[in-house]
Amino acid sequence: MDFFPSFNEFNKKIKNQQNQIVYTKFSADLDTPVSLMLKLAKNEKNSFLLESVTGGEIKGRYSVLGMKPDLIWKCDLKESKINRNVLKKSNDFIKQKESPINALKSLIKESEVKIPDNLPAMSAGLFGYLSYEMMNFVKEVSDDSKKNLGLPQSILFRPSIIIIIDNVKGEIIAINPIWINTINSNKSSVINLYNKSKENLKIFIDKISAPLSAYNFDFNDRKIKRTTSKPISNFSKTDFLINVKKAINYIKLGDILQVVLSQRWKLEFKNHPFSFYRALRKTNPSPYMFYFNFKDFQIVGASPEILVKVSKNKVTIRPIAGTRPRGRNLKEDRYYENELLKDPKENAEHLMLLDLGRNDVSKVSDIGTVKTTESFIVEKYSHVMHIVSNVEGELNPKYDNVDALFAGLPAGTVSGAPKIRAMEIINELEHQSRGVYAGGVGYFGGSKEMDLCIALRTAIIKNKNIYIQAGAGIVFDSVPQNEYLETLNKAKALFEAVKIAKQQFND
Repeated sequence: MDFFPSFNEFNKKIKNQQNQIVYTKFSADLDTPVSLMLKLAKNEKNSFLLESVTGGEIKGRYSVLGMKPDLIWKCDLKESKINRNVLKKSNDFIKQKESPINALKSLIKESEVKIPDNLPAMSAGLFGYLSYEMMNFVKEVSDDSKKNLGLPQSILFRPSIIIIIDNVKGEIIAINPIWINTINSNKSSVINLYNKSKENLKIFIDKISAPLSAYNFDFNDRKIKRTTSKPISNFSKTDFLINVKKAINYIKLGDILQVVLSQRWKLEFKNHPFSFYRALRKTNPSPYMFYFNFKDFQIVGASPEILVKVSKNKVTIRPIAGTRPRGRNLKEDRYYENELLKDPKENAEHLMLLDLGRNDVSKVSDIGTVKTTESFIVEKYSHVMHIVSNVEGELNPKYDNVDALFAGLPAGTVSGAPKIRAMEIINELEHQSRGVYAGGVGYFGGSKEMDLCIALRTAIIKNKNIYIQAGAGIVFDSVPQNEYLETLNKAKALFEAVKIAKQQFND
């Protein structure tokens, strides 16, 4: 098995004080992302799996697993902390002197690395989530005191082992990033470091090579009680309808044009958290599918929508607004598509959010570069179809990825328009802080790439409970009952996944 780079190239980069990655490739057309997660990180804290399916049926080229972080950065209560000793002490966090935004920028800069041209952007970097309330570091409009799940506002970690499945070539790329500020650069230490890096990768390669049956998973654990608890919302139906009417009144008064109101459900969930991910990827395959296993909670989702993406200095926001169910056959599918595109309410709402997306991209882009590259197209997923547009701009050199992120956080499609006033109304009407919901999940790549999705169709699993949240866009002519039903419909795929996980998967 060949490892890259050669020792001479490795040593040269060490002397030049450069970050780098050690990697190898091998054929693995019998493995799947799920089987690899079960083999490598089923119960591994601070690990993740990222997958992608477009149009509900076309699998993305790469699936990514990460584990064994060398550092964890987290933000909460208006301060950030970092643990650079996480492999030895999981709670060894030190408060940072910089503001959280500047601390994040510094960490991203520290984690930059030249990624070989034959490897994807997510081969090294920082992975995790940033909550909806992170917007308070730009403009304080949300009350953090309403937080109730006890989660940090953000967690990002830097995995020391990354496994990438190339679904086109049927091969696996095993990667060990090397960060220059963590090593001793004398010659004997460099040789040992190079050999140790290869040994670390070989350990995981051996685990991958073993059959799944060798791990003795019990997929039919009869000890797990098949609970049938019903979802409990943080709103009564009556209270939600009252809040919709209040939102409509704000619109009539001219405060806003639209606002997104959400509710959160709680269900008992005693199964292994990964069983929910396995079920969700079946019920709702999406462009952004993710499973993050943190120390004492999990974030699991299948989101259709980009929050902000930066690739090769191009900023992308892709607003989604306007929904219809998929038809039972081609004729019915076309009927719903035509109905959606002719619906004046859906079109007006989408146009408003498209304008907001253009405005967000323009905040950090060179003048004259912002373009709508796709407008009012219909994208079809397993259960629903949406009206989608795509906005791009060239990132102005005086801005970076973090600036681009906060230009778009939160997305207009989960807050409203005008955005700041809509967020103030959300803070007034919703009972609890949103946390992960409507925030961002994804990564800051080592090569100055960033790809974060909106945390939609997303669940939090903690203390044997699962929390599911969904919202509806309220406009002038909204019917409160219909908006209430829209939140239920958006949560259906996740409720269905809970049911499937309890019935079929006991990892």
